[in-house]
Amino acid sequence: MPFLCALVMAVAFVLYAHATRRGKFAVWEELLDELALRGDEQLLDLGCGRGAVLLAGARRLSEGRAAGVDLWRAVDQSGNARRVTSRNAEAEGVHDRVELHTGDLRDLPFGDGEFDVVLSSLAIHNIKDAEGRRRAVAEAVRVLGPGGRLVIVDIGRSVARYRDVLAELPVSGLGVRPLGWRMWWGGPWMRSHVVTASRTGG
Repeated sequence: MPFLCALVMAVAFVLYAHATRRGKFAVWEELLDELALRGDEQLLDLGCGRGAVLLAGARRLSEGRAAGVDLWRAVDQSGNARRVTSRNAEAEGVHDRVELHTGDLRDLPFGDGEFDVVLSSLAIHNIKDAEGRRRAVAEAVRVLGPGGRLVIVDIGRSVARYRDVLAELPVSGLGVRPLGWRMWWGGPWMRSHVVTASRTGG
């Protein structure tokens, strides 16, 4: 029994380390590939943190811009600071097309329909109350223009709740799917899913 416990813990550690260091990056590259960006989009990353997804999106924009918004709280992600993300953007050579904003996902500092693409990676679940998470999803849709696309990656049952919220908002093509073992945070009991949708309206 001690051997089996140690083996399970070792496997969980390996899966978590892989998801953190390699898996999430590979998965997000595939999700961005699916968007087939033209390069002139206005893109927003909700809860951008140190910028992994934000900068991956920015690299695909030749003429557009990538905005990231966060409260920059270390409790949500280690090393989470605006200056860190800015340095990362410089290191990646995309600083000229990246904008960083301080803001609450429940009350975004942007106008209606301002973006073509809204992304979020493992951020909305950090909002503790269900009403706050609902407002964050609604805000994501509000700032999307007609035909704009939404991609939210998060853990487990949270995504099912986002789907239910989106079902009552002006979106189409609503879908949810698991992202596989590369984004298991220690094991299948902590799986990541993605919810996707497009903004409707004229």
